[in-house]
Amino acid sequence: MPLISRDDVARVARLARLDVTEEEIDRFADQLAAVLEHAADLATLDTAGVPPTAHPFPLVNVLRDDVAGPSLDRDEVLAMAPAAEDGRFRVPRILGEAP
Repeated sequence: MPLISRDDVARVARLARLDVTEEEIDRFADQLAAVLEHAADLATLDTAGVPPTAHPFPLVNVLRDDVAGPSLDRDEVLAMAPAAEDGRFRVPRILGEAP
């Protein structure tokens, strides 16, 4: 018995509201069956002594010190803004108002 039938594929496509052709159902059934067969092969492996891993290589985050550097002058930047108020950029309200 196949791991996934054409009816299974058609049902999942219908639930996902996907419009698929008969040819696509056949192709997807074959592809999904291959994926499920591979998963079944992996399930048979003895992984008792294998620690869980998220990546095959040991990765370490490389962090640097957070050092303050020179920045733009606030008044100069705000002078170029389309609108400013109280030393900040003024932007249109987006919550609670209709456009």
